[in-house]
Amino acid sequence: MSVSRLRVMTIFGTRPEAVKMAPVVARLRESEEFDPIVVVTAQHREMLDQVLRLFDIRPDRDLDIMLPEQSLFDISTRALAGLDPVLGEFQPAMVLVQGDASSTMLGAMAAFYHRIPVGHVEAGLRTGDKYQPFPEEMNRRLTSVIADLHFAPTAQARAHLLREGIPADRVWVTGNTVIDALTEIVRRPEADLPPGLPRLDGRRMLLVTTHRRENWGEPLRQIYLALLDLLDRFPDIVVVFSVHRNPAVRRAAEEILGGHPRAHLIEPPDYAPFVRLMARAYLILSDSGGVQEEAPSLGTPVLVLREVTERPEGIQAGTVELVGTSRERIVSRAGRLLADPSAREAMAQARNPYGDGRAASRIVDAMRYWFGRAAQPPEEFAG
Repeated sequence: MSVSRLRVMTIFGTRPEAVKMAPVVARLRESEEFDPIVVVTAQHREMLDQVLRLFDIRPDRDLDIMLPEQSLFDISTRALAGLDPVLGEFQPAMVLVQGDASSTMLGAMAAFYHRIPVGHVEAGLRTGDKYQPFPEEMNRRLTSVIADLHFAPTAQARAHLLREGIPADRVWVTGNTVIDALTEIVRRPEADLPPGLPRLDGRRMLLVTTHRRENWGEPLRQIYLALLDLLDRFPDIVVVFSVHRNPAVRRAAEEILGGHPRAHLIEPPDYAPFVRLMARAYLILSDSGGVQEEAPSLGTPVLVLREVTERPEGIQAGTVELVGTSRERIVSRAGRLLADPSAREAMAQARNPYGDGRAASRIVDAMRYWFGRAAQPPEEFAG
């Protein structure tokens, strides 16, 4: 007698979540045991939609909660109100949430209100400072309290969870699904570069992204002034800045960098062209979490524009360096890599500690075991 497929609902709302959940959705589709239901909150509308197209994901429900210059209160109330009837309609056997966005914590909370088990993809990342990154650090901590299964990307992430009292048999080290997604994109035909980029003609490209709320205001100004200093000091570099759509970021970027002939402010590219940009860059300066994981797989060093990071594995491996938001320190550390190619090469050749491209398969195997559909637990990611 055949065993019925279990409904598993994935909930996400931002581009990073979509990229990291796409491999999980694909493995669930391929499985004989699970029937994936995709729900998007869509608080980042445009950036989310292009990833859904790229990975051929058609949401079963789209809450479309995005508002102009929305606050965290807007996101929270609209997401919870939208998820309530959807969970009641589908009644999944489990809800999967990813990472640390507001939709992660809210998806877990909504599932808890419906007494539905929760699986947390990319669980256990910590900085120890509840305001850095904000609000992501508390989003993931609160999600860990609710979750029933914890899919930790690394052994250090698992150690955080165990110290917080999570039972060891509820935690699986899987690697990070972003490496699964990146591996798939790299295998495809090379995407076109974003329009409007300058010809490099032998010049070195610095790729820049900034968006963290804790960096809004003076920290962003310090970062952008540091980029001006680097442009003045190194005439052979070109800054390509993928400018986040938030007005707080755009105003400062355009005010400080908008008039420089070698600073090119571009709209956020689709994911595949952005992967190509990361691969071509001499150096990346970013406050993004995902870039810290992706760029080392492409051989591109990253300077992290944050005071703390929840991804210390990259620092320990030598693939990234934490430089903060001080103008002087950014210029010093980036200048060292620009002036000394051997220092840059050492970072480029360091081992990526975040995954081997099989994280999503391990997650689905762990779910099979937890639901009693497999006799043996899955092999875990060794790092």
